[in-house]
Amino acid sequence: MRKLIFAAFFFCLLNLNAQAPEKWTSSQIYEHIEKLNFLGSVLYIAAHPDDENTRLISYFSNKENARAAYLSLTRGDGGQNLIGPELREKLGVIRTQELLAARRIDGGQQFFTRANDFGYSKTPSETLEIWNKDEVLSDVVWVIRKFQPDVIINRFDHRTPGSTHGHHTSSAILSVEAFDLVNDKNAYPEQLKFVDAYQPKRLFFNTSPWFYGGDEEFEKADKSKMLSFDTGTYFPQKGLSNPEIAALSRSKHKSQGFGSSGSRGTQMEYLELLKGEMPSAEGDIFAGINTSWSRIEGGEEIGKILKSVQDTYDYSDPQKSIPELLKAYQQIQKLKNGHWKEIKTQEIKDIIYAAAGLYFEAAAESSSVNPGENVQVRLEAINRSDQNIILNEINIQPGNANLKPNKTLKFNEDFNENLNYPIPEEISYTNPYWLNEPGTTGMYAVKDQKLIGQPENPSATNAIFRVTINRIPISFEKLIVYKFNDNVFGETYQSFNIVPSLAISFNEDLLIFSNGDAKEILVNLTSNQANTKGNLKLKAKTGWNIAPISQEFSIAQAGGSMALKFKVTPPKDQNQTDLLAEAEVNGKTYSSSVSEINYDHIPNQNLITPAKLNLVKLNITKKGQNIGYIEGAGDVVPESLEQIGYKVTKIQPSSISLQQLKKFDAVVMGIRAYNVVDELQYKQSILLEYTKQGGTLIIQYNTNRGLVTNELAPFSLNLSRDRVTEEDAKVTFLAPEHPILNIPNKLTQKDFKGWVQERGLYFPDSWSQEFTPILSMHDKDEPVRNGSLLVAPYGEGYFIYTGISFFRQFPEAVPGAFRLFANMLSIGK
Repeated sequence: MRKLIFAAFFFCLLNLNAQAPEKWTSSQIYEHIEKLNFLGSVLYIAAHPDDENTRLISYFSNKENARAAYLSLTRGDGGQNLIGPELREKLGVIRTQELLAARRIDGGQQFFTRANDFGYSKTPSETLEIWNKDEVLSDVVWVIRKFQPDVIINRFDHRTPGSTHGHHTSSAILSVEAFDLVNDKNAYPEQLKFVDAYQPKRLFFNTSPWFYGGDEEFEKADKSKMLSFDTGTYFPQKGLSNPEIAALSRSKHKSQGFGSSGSRGTQMEYLELLKGEMPSAEGDIFAGINTSWSRIEGGEEIGKILKSVQDTYDYSDPQKSIPELLKAYQQIQKLKNGHWKEIKTQEIKDIIYAAAGLYFEAAAESSSVNPGENVQVRLEAINRSDQNIILNEINIQPGNANLKPNKTLKFNEDFNENLNYPIPEEISYTNPYWLNEPGTTGMYAVKDQKLIGQPENPSATNAIFRVTINRIPISFEKLIVYKFNDNVFGETYQSFNIVPSLAISFNEDLLIFSNGDAKEILVNLTSNQANTKGNLKLKAKTGWNIAPISQEFSIAQAGGSMALKFKVTPPKDQNQTDLLAEAEVNGKTYSSSVSEINYDHIPNQNLITPAKLNLVKLNITKKGQNIGYIEGAGDVVPESLEQIGYKVTKIQPSSISLQQLKKFDAVVMGIRAYNVVDELQYKQSILLEYTKQGGTLIIQYNTNRGLVTNELAPFSLNLSRDRVTEEDAKVTFLAPEHPILNIPNKLTQKDFKGWVQERGLYFPDSWSQEFTPILSMHDKDEPVRNGSLLVAPYGEGYFIYTGISFFRQFPEAVPGAFRLFANMLSIGK
């Protein structure tokens, strides 16, 4: 993927990793001085990544200079992934980082609750039953008390349950409840050890004509409690309009396909007051709220100093502001208000750092280390101003690595020194904190109250540069990073990770046995230490035979690896187990796998998970052998079919020809292929001709919006938004004698037990008589849905359309899903 640079404004996008240092221009320093002089905050609340209104967040951050933040109740774990195969927890990690990338563009902050996105929910009652409502509500209260917004804005309407995703409405319901609880000291009193009770001034609903069914109905609506304002502001210093910034921010949601084109001109937003007093001034949500320094005791004098800094700022020489900034810094340290003291201390330190042309860096010699290991850290410091700056000490934490240069940083003279840093034995591994403990379907388990709400882990290792500037002591904290020179992209930054000294992995996450034959597996061992010797043991449920049970290993070099072979024989009957790997080295036990998620638009993410392989014995029969697969939005269906013995060939859409297709017993379309593969509009006629001449064409679900062709099927077929979200919803056989339910595998109700997240989505709701509906299912209190699986003979072949979510069932090794799909592939054989 190409790296794109949009404008100097996006200083932290120039390197696509969040670990790259921020380097402000003169105009950016001034913008931060403006923000330093504004003491107002707004919190936007919704359910998922990509639910946020980036226009509003950007507007409040860049036009109003407010602290703006987005609280997403979930991390989007239940969504789909248009850029890769990652689902569930790994997708949640990706979407978390996409939100942080978006906030780096629009200037906001990011928070989350512990709620797990378990998939589509039709009602808030179902949502709040699967979530632990009290825990999620406590998290919303916690974030509000911690962030202390003057104004809260809900993305969704709490008064319309059932009209949208249950998570959406639930986010609004919980926000309204939290608004009335945050100032009650009897509500979640355990939080008050860390934060104060607090009362926001106003709560709004971010309404629009869409919620009223269109512009005409919205024109008739009572707007007496509505605030409207134009967010189409143009920022000359950035060379961008607010909607353009918002579009760049929204486009970071790449895994969901939310690339957005910027716009210019008027962009109206509407806020309906739900609680608190209506602002006295039209278009100003902060009207009547003191957002100046005088709102806090001891702040008025600080405000005067900083007003002078703002008025006399010299764009050509920002360091001229440093003496007055230092005066303000000292006054801020005397404040009694701990909330604003902490916020403004960090803001003014960042401004002083940039105005002085300071650059501090701590770069490790390697990207990862083990607890107890030593690592060399290259320290750099430079002063590019004429201010009197003395570098007194550099301290790396945690631990006790210190350097005391006591050196004056002369103008533009680079200071470099290496420091040996012993990593503490007790340091935690680098892993998303919400994944460290087993959770539930609806909630992640987080025991540390101070971590709740945080978008990601606090840095495990930091370098603190202690200096005096014009005799005033001040410190700057920098993450330890890893950087290297890439031959294409140049200077490249990555995260610095703490990992186990021995990592164990399997070549796959899932191994399926479709018969009783044994399979050979490889267990990979990677050591970060030299001369690693130990014993590896494998454990599985009774009935599975592992040979040998254990093996000795020896790895000579640090960074070296080896693979050990084992033979696995399944039991006779259908069965499932986790094969666990455990290595013992010098009395220590290692049982973790280390992996990375790497995409250009987000920082590399380190994941540490139990080293295990899911073993599944299926009682399954199949007909046909060669399957063609045309990829869509991303799934692991091809790999899953290979697991049960099919030979799967991935077909490039541009190369589709009738001669090529005739080689296959069946051709399967990936999920949403007709939404994302433009070439299919030109190739659909060939696919249908293949079917007519005796082939089997299986189309997995597509959304009904944005289809690349109107000729999805050879007969009339209308896609809808119908879905069945209850994974245990009763399934009725509409055509019990149909081959798809009987050949070669006789399906029963047992085959629809143990499904995950949902039955299916975007079912057709009408079709021509040529189709036979196979299954009927429905969610509680909803009409039956008969369109999940439709089959029609076409010429000498078969056309199959299915909205069943096989792409979710296969990674979880749901036996019935494999048996049903095998029957679909076998039809007519």
